[in-house]
Amino acid sequence: MSKSNIPADKIASGSIPAVRQVKASMIVDWLHAGVEDAHAGGWASLFYGFVFAVTGLLIHTLFAKNYWLLAGLTTGFFLLGPFLAMGLYDLSRRIELGEQPSLIPSLTAWLPNLINVFLFAALLLVILLIWTSLSLYIFSHFFNGALPTFTDVALNVITLKQPTFTLIYFAAGGFFAALVYAISAVAMPLMLDRKASAATAAIASLRACARNPVVMLLWAFCIVVLVGFGLATSFLGLILTMPVLDMPAGMFIET
Repeated sequence: MSKSNIPADKIASGSIPAVRQVKASMIVDWLHAGVEDAHAGGWASLFYGFVFAVTGLLIHTLFAKNYWLLAGLTTGFFLLGPFLAMGLYDLSRRIELGEQPSLIPSLTAWLPNLINVFLFAALLLVILLIWTSLSLYIFSHFFNGALPTFTDVALNVITLKQPTFTLIYFAAGGFFAALVYAISAVAMPLMLDRKASAATAAIASLRACARNPVVMLLWAFCIVVLVGFGLATSFLGLILTMPVLDMPAGMFIET
């Protein structure tokens, strides 16, 4: 993806990189570049989309009758998306550098910065577990300790029978989604390209979001639409859409 690679001499160890403002019109270019990278990556890119799709299908198959848990796990699964997409970042980096994109090397792209990637993944996992537990508690609390059926939940949301439940559940889910998005929007590419620490990458990502709130919201909207398409097609659409959602982190780093 164009300009996604971050120059090796721009981030000193432990320093927080400066970020620049970018135009909202760039989002069209990012999506176009994402499609080009997915095409150039070929089967390697489709493999990662397949992993997203299969994982989503497995979650829904295993927890099909536990809707109260399914909701938290499904949204929580996508909170781990930035970590799962590291292989896609590596494929884009190789394409930009003029190298041949290959699946096998991308599977171990995290090894050179293992400790920091592990710490960041652990943070995302903790957030996932907290959200899943909170999701279970909210369902239990508003349905008098009984775990509801999918029909119960759908009717409550559509008819606003329990508006407080709907408000709290979606507000909580939105908070966790926004938190993960803010700390990880450009974090993984930073750790991949520059071996940045987990803390440095998270802070740089927060700065990028703070300096470009409109752009980041629009990009988040693109993610929601493309992921929503994947969900609406029984996760099969994720095979094609997930490889496209590869943010060019280098666009935000001052050179």
